[in-house]
Amino acid sequence: QVQLVESGGGLVQTGGSLRLSCAASGSIFSIGAMRWYRQAPGKQRELVAAVTSGANNYTDSVKGRFTISRDNAKNTVYLQMDSLKPEDTAVYYCNADIVFRLGSTRRYWGQGTQVTVSS
Repeated sequence: QVQLVESGGGLVQTGGSLRLSCAASGSIFSIGAMRWYRQAPGKQRELVAAVTSGANNYTDSVKGRFTISRDNAKNTVYLQMDSLKPEDTAVYYCNADIVFRLGSTRRYWGQGTQVTVSS
C-alpha cells in the first residue's frame, strides 16, 4: 500500500509564501516523475509543476514564482510558492509515479491541501 500525504497549505496574504510538502510512503522501489496539480472552485484540475530526473516544468502562470524540488532519500516533493496571488487559491494535489520492485508502475494521488490567498 502506498500513500501520499500533503502538508503545508493554509491562508496567506497576497505577496506571501507557502511551502507545500508531499511525502510518499509504503512499498516503494523508486519514484519517477512527481507533480503538483491544483483545482480552484468551478475549474478543472490543472498541472502546476512537475519534476523528473531531467528537468522541472511549470505552467506559465507560476513561472518565476513557484519552485518544485524533491528529496529522493525522503520520497518527498516540495512546492515553494512565493509572491502568491488570489488566483493561486485552490486545493493543491500531488501525484507520483511509483515503481514497485517487480517493475510495475502506478500513479498515486495525495488527498489535497487547501491554499487560500487573501487580497
